[in-house]
Amino acid sequence: MKVLVVDDEELIRKVIREYLENDHYLVLEASNGKEAFELVKIQTIDLIILDIMMPKMDGYSTLKEIRKIKNTPVIMLSARAEEYDKLLGFEFGVDDYVTKPFSPKELMARVKAVLKRNKEMDVFVYQDFVLDFKGHILTIAGKEIKLTPKEYELLVYFIQNEHIALSREQLLNKIWGYDFYGDDRTIDTHIKMLRNNLGIYRDFIVTVRGMGYRFETKKEVASS
Repeated sequence: MKVLVVDDEELIRKVIREYLENDHYLVLEASNGKEAFELVKIQTIDLIILDIMMPKMDGYSTLKEIRKIKNTPVIMLSARAEEYDKLLGFEFGVDDYVTKPFSPKELMARVKAVLKRNKEMDVFVYQDFVLDFKGHILTIAGKEIKLTPKEYELLVYFIQNEHIALSREQLLNKIWGYDFYGDDRTIDTHIKMLRNNLGIYRDFIVTVRGMGYRFETKKEVASS
């Protein structure tokens, strides 16, 4: 897998490069948007980690140009945490958004999650928990579990982002869309219904206090 790191701060590029290379990714670097765009035109790149505030061409302008020729997944980096900036990034087609200062380990988890989402999955299996992505069918212990469309979308998004804490805002934007005017109760209600449908696997959806939810399967599930 080849990852392009775009940031005008050399130290940040160096840190990200070290973590990526430790996970056996091939790494390219660019110090501004123009350099990044030129690399995207001539290289096959699997993921771009893109800073917003850069000289010559900022991250949003760079992404806009990249989207004219490639649909490469992008994780946006920004020192700004305002909701407007995040929404603007998602509207431009960003796959994830990380606010500086960030944990390199968390960034690596997000890198893996974005690449996983963009790699077609046929089926997810954990013991007798089976989700058939192509058939849109969840079975537990051989029995089909009926989910509403939103419950199914939530479950798929959780699986694609396993081990990553997802905010309620992020879940609303991804599942309901940017123009949806609901609130946190919409998410909490659907999570409650999804958990009920998952039965003994309800604890796969972990509550992250003060933030949202996380999907975890690396545990033993107690029988009821």
